[in-house]
Amino acid sequence: MCPPTDPQESADAYSRAGVNIAEGDAFVGDIKPLAESTRRRGMMEGLGGFGALFDPKAAGFRDPILVAATDGVGTKLKVAIETGRHDTVGIDLVAMCVNDLVVQGAEPLFFLDYFASGKLDRTVGGGVLRGIAEGCRQAGCALIGGETAEMPGMYAPGDYDLAGFAVGAVEREQALTGKDVRDGDVVLGLSSTGVHSNGYSLVRRTVADAGLAWDAPAPFANDLTVGEAFLTPTRIYVKSTLAAIRAGGVHAMAHITGGGLTENIPRVLPDGLGVTLDAGTWPLPPAFRWLKAQGGLSAAEMARTFNSGIGMVVIVAPERVEALSAILTGQGESVHQIGRVVVDAGHSVKISGAEAAWAS
Repeated sequence: MCPPTDPQESADAYSRAGVNIAEGDAFVGDIKPLAESTRRRGMMEGLGGFGALFDPKAAGFRDPILVAATDGVGTKLKVAIETGRHDTVGIDLVAMCVNDLVVQGAEPLFFLDYFASGKLDRTVGGGVLRGIAEGCRQAGCALIGGETAEMPGMYAPGDYDLAGFAVGAVEREQALTGKDVRDGDVVLGLSSTGVHSNGYSLVRRTVADAGLAWDAPAPFANDLTVGEAFLTPTRIYVKSTLAAIRAGGVHAMAHITGGGLTENIPRVLPDGLGVTLDAGTWPLPPAFRWLKAQGGLSAAEMARTFNSGIGMVVIVAPERVEALSAILTGQGESVHQIGRVVVDAGHSVKISGAEAAWAS
């Protein structure tokens, strides 16, 4: 029969193996006030349980359909790690999930995060979690739980990984499925804040090939370093687009992420329809002009790799263009009328004038 195990001896053994339980417990304590700052209607319990409870009825829904999304930040995390700036990637994490919810017409309700590292650093983790809480506040969703994993040997020193999970709800009759999209509908583009969270393997390669350090002045942005410019967080379009959806006339929306304009827009179009866009109808931000010129990229490569200045596409009925543009503008969006839905058996996105409009 084995003698009773002393809890302190077990904790010391685990610590010698590389896992600090006390540090993890302290980090959970750091998270609680951040989570509390995101409280909203429907949230039932605080942190600490095995699961988190949320009541859609208390949030005001009658006959909700739940919508779920999960995503990460990709290799943008390497920029955060190499610059030592961790307070923005949490916003990116939330944005990549909740922007995918709202394109279905769903209001984000709650968010959970997964933070994994080889050795927990509360300063780094705290910066990330502050960003997550800020993203949740911008989206109006509650941070109701998550997981912090310390896994020695799985990650290089200083590295960490993030994943996010969001759940939203939409009244059954208000869900956006793309079925209402028609030939002649107008395509509105909402400006991005920059590269957002896609294409960073190419961004990092281009910066390295240019011989630039992350702390060097950005050749395309006044008063910003290269790192600061490329860590600009992904824009969260939730509150503005929900206002437009609830006003009526929005037929579909597409979050422009990996795959760019040419691969994301077809995901919300019915068979037999495509889209024509005019690249001269919106400005290509300086960061993209620099990436295109420095990387020797064609317009086609830009359009299928990056958002190219348009972070969200909203497809609307022609008679609602003026009213919905006014709503979106009033909510702080820069709105551009960038194209139309057309009959197209190839289900494609064709962009005219891009080589000229996007020339450096």
